[in-house]
Amino acid sequence: MSIINPTTAHQLHSHAEPSRALLAAPKAAFSAHARPSISLLKPSPSSVDQFFRATKLGSSHVVRRARFGGNAIKASIATTSETTVTVKAVVTVQTTFSGTLSNVGVSRGLDDIADLFGKSLLLELVSSDLDPNSEKEKTLTAYAHRGKEADDELQFEATFKVSEAFGESYLPSQTPSGLKQLREKDLENQRGDGTGQRKASDRIYDYDTYNDLGSPDVSDDKARPVLGGLDRPYPRRCRTGRDPSKKDPLSESRSLNVYLPRDEAFSEVKTMQFSTKTVRSVAHALIPSIETFLVDAALGFPHFTAIDTLFNEGIKLPNVDGVFFKTLLPRMVKAVSEGGDSLLLFEIPEMFDRDKFSWFKDEEFGRQTLAGLNPFSIKLVTELPLKSQLDPKIYGPPESLITEELIEQEIKGVMTAQEALKNKRLFILDYHDLLLPYVNKVRSLKGTTLYGSRTLFFLTDSGTLRPIAIELTRPPSADKPQWKHVYIYDCDATTSWLWKFAKAHVCAHDAGYHQLVVHWLRTHCCTEPYIIAANRQLSAMHPVYRLLHPHFRYTMEINALARELLINAGGIIESSFSPGKYSIELSSVAYDQEWRFDMEALPADLIRRGMAVEDPTAEHGLKLVIEDYPFANDGLVLWDTIKTWVTDYVNHYYPEPTLIANDAELHAWWTEVRTKGHGDKKDEPWWPVLNTQEDLIQVLSTIIWVTSGHHAAVNFGQYLYGGYFPNRPTLIRANMPNEHPDEVLYKNFIEKPESVLLESFPSQIQATKVMAILDVLSSHSPDEEYLGGQSEPAWAADPVIKAAYERYAGRLLELEGIIDARNVDPKLLNRTGAGVVPYQLLKPSSKSGVTGMGVPNSHKLFKLLIFCQFYLFCMWWWVGEGQQGVAGHGFELFDASSTPNPSLPHAHKLNWSSTSGQKVSSAWRSVLEDPSNLQIFFDYYAIAKPPISKEAKHQRRRQELTQTTPDQPLDDEAVYYKVAGDSPKGCVYSLRSLSRKKRRYVDPDASKS
Repeated sequence: MSIINPTTAHQLHSHAEPSRALLAAPKAAFSAHARPSISLLKPSPSSVDQFFRATKLGSSHVVRRARFGGNAIKASIATTSETTVTVKAVVTVQTTFSGTLSNVGVSRGLDDIADLFGKSLLLELVSSDLDPNSEKEKTLTAYAHRGKEADDELQFEATFKVSEAFGESYLPSQTPSGLKQLREKDLENQRGDGTGQRKASDRIYDYDTYNDLGSPDVSDDKARPVLGGLDRPYPRRCRTGRDPSKKDPLSESRSLNVYLPRDEAFSEVKTMQFSTKTVRSVAHALIPSIETFLVDAALGFPHFTAIDTLFNEGIKLPNVDGVFFKTLLPRMVKAVSEGGDSLLLFEIPEMFDRDKFSWFKDEEFGRQTLAGLNPFSIKLVTELPLKSQLDPKIYGPPESLITEELIEQEIKGVMTAQEALKNKRLFILDYHDLLLPYVNKVRSLKGTTLYGSRTLFFLTDSGTLRPIAIELTRPPSADKPQWKHVYIYDCDATTSWLWKFAKAHVCAHDAGYHQLVVHWLRTHCCTEPYIIAANRQLSAMHPVYRLLHPHFRYTMEINALARELLINAGGIIESSFSPGKYSIELSSVAYDQEWRFDMEALPADLIRRGMAVEDPTAEHGLKLVIEDYPFANDGLVLWDTIKTWVTDYVNHYYPEPTLIANDAELHAWWTEVRTKGHGDKKDEPWWPVLNTQEDLIQVLSTIIWVTSGHHAAVNFGQYLYGGYFPNRPTLIRANMPNEHPDEVLYKNFIEKPESVLLESFPSQIQATKVMAILDVLSSHSPDEEYLGGQSEPAWAADPVIKAAYERYAGRLLELEGIIDARNVDPKLLNRTGAGVVPYQLLKPSSKSGVTGMGVPNSHKLFKLLIFCQFYLFCMWWWVGEGQQGVAGHGFELFDASSTPNPSLPHAHKLNWSSTSGQKVSSAWRSVLEDPSNLQIFFDYYAIAKPPISKEAKHQRRRQELTQTTPDQPLDDEAVYYKVAGDSPKGCVYSLRSLSRKKRRYVDPDASKS
């Protein structure tokens, strides 16, 4: 039997017809992440397979695309005769956290009644052979009875009598006749017809451009260009079909929820499984601003010890809502004896804990290019002089001021510049041509600046990189000529401090490039087309689909969340990184100029950057130019391990090249990746062609490497290296002091250089917000699925694949030992030494939390969802409530009496004046007007339902609620919600609140009148 086993669950509208290739089950019982498993108790496989499908009876469904590989497939069967066997099917599901969240109404009662009679879940076996008489599918059906129930799991059991055993997956040409039509129909349903707006119940995968990042209907400043097309090439995302915006028909309107095919969405259980550490971090992002934001949003840190207080003294929360925060964040919000305030603390990043001055050192600056958060940018210098490829008529003279004479001066005459070039001793971080076209644009924005930059390094005899020169360039503008300057380290005070300022600018450039290109573009954005094409063209029975699926899980959900809150107009990235509103547009330029699939494999990437050369006699077929290159050293072992596993897998299913040539699904998938998912590059000559096993092995190994090893290397060390933000500031707010020596900035620099540097760093709100999100991104969940972990059940059923996977898991364990040994080798100075953080980012496994190690199968960052929900909730509380008594600001949401904003849906009308005539800071107006942002708060409250006051206040609040009834009848111009928790039953209210006295919370489960 071919078991198509669901991995996650999501809501299907009750009127939707269950697909034959789906598992349907009670909404209350199924949860997405738990990957409801179908356990078939069976003997050893034989030639004939059956296909499993299930239908949930009743009005509430959770339906997922059937998948190979649930939690377990158990083997046990009672043979009744030579031709008939009894098969017991066990469907194991995980219950949700709260019945009140997803089981509102009568459906739960109906499910319970159906379960009582054992008729709530109908299972069906579809034979792999057609009926010889009718030439239609042969089926067996049985009701699954509710069986064992544990704390968080429920089993449904059904018994079948079948004539053959089961347990195979199929290439298209090998599909049994009884399953061919089902296989084709399932793929056809998932492709859709490319029209209409997608509903939450849909399971349709299609392509669209990135035309939903802006909010032009909110304000002109929120408009963003469409990414994808000839002007701005970009990968494609999943199509949602939302209406175009009113002001810009090329842009898609934003809505309360971003559509995802239901197979890709987190479940309620998955969303709830966040660690207390994560919630603590998201709260941290806002705490300093509670006291400072409405006074001065640009306020920086007055001295370096003020930054240290984030780790050793914490931030006091206002006592007015300390109860709320302590209830929501148990064990994380500490009570302070004086005054009853509450306290939050950031954990000390390991780098800062080992050596608090390491970020100031040139040695660490160089080391982190090889063993830090972004080891993908360092390149070998192949020619001198350095020269820009940009148009000199627009950007000025292309020649660099880093001359051979300057190089020889800085390397103290140990060799000539040409000898250093020939001996491969010069390396560069080159962000000159990528950033220079955006310098004048970015400088027109408030609170940020930008340069084109080149940073030159010299490889010392000990194998470390020493930075020797930094060149910063400003292009010509309407009123100023081109300006460029080379900074070097010297012993005099002014030159030394200017060198530190220049390094800070380069670190900001590197932090932006890392986040926008190396992380977002190359591991998240470019992966989504592989996923969409796989679901459109590869059956769940296809072995390639089954190989890739563990590495695709949750990526589309995270990408949708990023479009909603991180990379959107005014989102966290734009507000915290140097390019500001041009951030994602800049990633489009990088995609156009730099990205090519054949260079995403680690060996190819190293060769392209000049960091390695091919050498058949070397261990991995490559010789590294810098022998002690921790990322490359460990990464090549991991790459070989992945490729060996893929080789065993591919050769098992494709023993002959003709099988690849004749695999229609495989070629349709790869063609669609090239022509649709990455359609702006479809005519590039470098795309691999799938003719042989080696072709397929290279493609699949590259995809798995990108989603696992590459992603782990640039993601899970973010708090380790960026938690102390002076080490990697995400933006610099002031120009170099010597750019205009006659200005006040230079005078202040001469008098107090440390103060000017601190003022140039991100503001308190920018820094703490980024620190918090880096903490979230760097954290592993308790149920993380790492490379080499639990095998997919279908692989365990095949002896050849099972053995190959066990070898794969064993090699990954060996890699852990190799990394441990390297990290104590005193000769490897880029990973050992006094105060040096050992390089462990590619160590395959990890415990939960922020560990600086661990390589999960895929982008499993559900904690980011909780961060964004809580972040926007706190924005609502902070601007509209928490600061009410401090700064007198307030706002009204869903004010039925206010004049509707014609640019907003009815559910998002705001009256920005409080009863006293005071207004919300304009900096937050666009955030709070964005419908998707408001919905985040409502969604978070529905999940958390935190108590909002002490028991002693309950009675007074009830009295206040009963006195605040709607001023007008319900109509289309106002949306009302039931007040959750302690409101009188049946009452409805508009959400009007401009003081804590009248604060209201909404219940999204309540019906609109």
